[in-house]
Amino acid sequence: MTKTHKIAIWAALGIVVAALAAVITIKRSRFVGIRVLTGTVLTQDENVNKQVPIPDTEITVAGGPAESSARSDSAGLFVVRLRPDIFPGRIITLQFRHVGYQPLDLRTRAGDQLYIVRMQPIPREARVKGETPDVGITNIRVRYTVPSTNIVNVGSTVKTFQVVNTGNVPCDQRGPCSPDGKWKAAIASASLEAGDDNEFQGVRVSCIAGPCAFTKIETDRFSTGGRKVSVSVRNWSDTVTFLMEGEVVHNTVNDMVRVTYPVIFAQAMDFTLAATAKGPSIEAEINKADIVYPLGPTLTLPWANCSITVVGGGAKLYRCEIMPGYRFQ
Repeated sequence: MTKTHKIAIWAALGIVVAALAAVITIKRSRFVGIRVLTGTVLTQDENVNKQVPIPDTEITVAGGPAESSARSDSAGLFVVRLRPDIFPGRIITLQFRHVGYQPLDLRTRAGDQLYIVRMQPIPREARVKGETPDVGITNIRVRYTVPSTNIVNVGSTVKTFQVVNTGNVPCDQRGPCSPDGKWKAAIASASLEAGDDNEFQGVRVSCIAGPCAFTKIETDRFSTGGRKVSVSVRNWSDTVTFLMEGEVVHNTVNDMVRVTYPVIFAQAMDFTLAATAKGPSIEAEINKADIVYPLGPTLTLPWANCSITVVGGGAKLYRCEIMPGYRFQ
């Protein structure tokens, strides 16, 4: 056997070994189990501002064991743990259930991605002829107090802004990415100015629509207040909407009563209060009469169901969904 023949034989053996190693790697990677599925549950609506998170949604893997179920948190985020034998690409069915929304069975492939799920609200039943029409609610204000001295509240400022992006797009490392460097991200900023001799206090920034679970405040130039405040937000999923609001104050004597106005989208209203806020009440005009509704610890309103979520810095995000028989005007 010549030297040339020996070299050819060893080269062929090397190619065979490399091919076998590649096949084994592919087979192993195919059967590496998917341990968790991560996503968020939103309200289905063409208007992105109305795609609010749906908390306490029950998520179940059809036919799975007890560990294959979970509930979404206040931001709509869910994490479902799966059996070790579920491998990438396997077809599974995720079942989403929540009172007030149509049941949703999502047939999808198990994979390492962010699942954005939108549930269709159950439409309110049409009122029959002769039934009492909806009661209109207008001129809604939120009144509360903040412990402070020698400060006059001269108004409040509210601003919404969007961070436009498309989810599940791999990051090319040349632009903004998710914190783990995996997904394409976008960054947007917003700012407020209080005017001469005024400054902001209790500025709050909260995500109110879209997949809020996949956002992060990038720069915080609002928590300490001041004449001008700003914020930038990183988003690595679909488009989200943020609410930025704060009180404008002037250094003088005041009774420390504050008033702010909620943001209303469709059948829900949102507002935030600083961590130091006390005794919130809702003032509204109903049938041309001004009525005050103290919220209290139970968040009870005769015309809406309210919930509260603690957000950054201890601020509180309030969300009230109007009951059947009433409507915002």
